[in-house]
Amino acid sequence: MNVITVAAAVILNSQQQLLLVRKQQTQMFMQVGGKLEAHETPEQTMLREIQEEVGCEAEILQFLGRFETATANEPNHLLVSYVYEVQLKQEPQIAAEIAEMKWSDLDDQTTPLAPLTRDIVIPWCQQQLQVC
Repeated sequence: MNVITVAAAVILNSQQQLLLVRKQQTQMFMQVGGKLEAHETPEQTMLREIQEEVGCEAEILQFLGRFETATANEPNHLLVSYVYEVQLKQEPQIAAEIAEMKWSDLDDQTTPLAPLTRDIVIPWCQQQLQVC
């Protein structure tokens, strides 16, 4: 099985909504993030992808873990994701290959979500908000 390795950002706003993006020519919404480039750490990838995709500088708050899920758009691939909670320093805006961006409520049942978002990120966010 082919493996795709990415860094992905969990970004929540003050209304406890999750920032999601949909890349051009895809259907699923997912975290801001992307594939690691050669000689790049997951943290470097994360900050670069945030700048490229939503035009923001950001601060990594914490590493949430390394997760394996199905990919959203590539059949017969395994997605390995390094996931970070991130705080943006500006308001996000669509850039690069992003077709659509939105702040989503954690209980939204209508938005088509990538497996990482649906199975890992949203449950983590819901658990964190219950603790706070």
